[in-house]
Amino acid sequence: MSTLTATPGQTIGPFFGYALPFERGNELVPPGSAGAIQLHGVVTDGAGAPVPDALLEIWQADAYGVVPTATGSLRRDVWTFTGWGRASTDADGHYSFTTIKPAAVSHDSAPFFAIAVFARGLLNRLFTRAYVPGDRLAKDRLLSALPADRRHTLIALPDEHGLRFDIQLQGDDETVFLRFPGHQR
Repeated sequence: MSTLTATPGQTIGPFFGYALPFERGNELVPPGSAGAIQLHGVVTDGAGAPVPDALLEIWQADAYGVVPTATGSLRRDVWTFTGWGRASTDADGHYSFTTIKPAAVSHDSAPFFAIAVFARGLLNRLFTRAYVPGDRLAKDRLLSALPADRRHTLIALPDEHGLRFDIQLQGDDETVFLRFPGHQR
């Protein structure tokens, strides 16, 4: 009988703290550029304690609702918007991205950031969305399909820096997480 080596998706990590972050990975656009905002928040566990070693990835449409197909996410320049970024949490569980507000990609959706969460204790990443507040929220099919008392966990809140989106991994006010075909949770 052969022994198989465990992979990161099958063992408790974190494995990503030293290898996956890259220079300016959280800057989808340069700070201070026209239209730049911060998407930021805190990742907490079921007891409400900050998670200091989580890694978040975001994907988003641009300001016109176009999903970017440009390459270059790992080597940032000042003119190519790839719509993808990666940020780790600090000791207080806080993360931050410098980006732009996305527009809706279709007539029956609201603008959102797609988010993947990697963290200790998670055997597989979690998927969620951070919706941009506004009048299009009622048109979004996914958001409308959720129970009304759970929708708020997917809506970012405007603040002086841009948008705040806290992620609670478990508990009474757990963030709604999505499951895709072939994705194991």
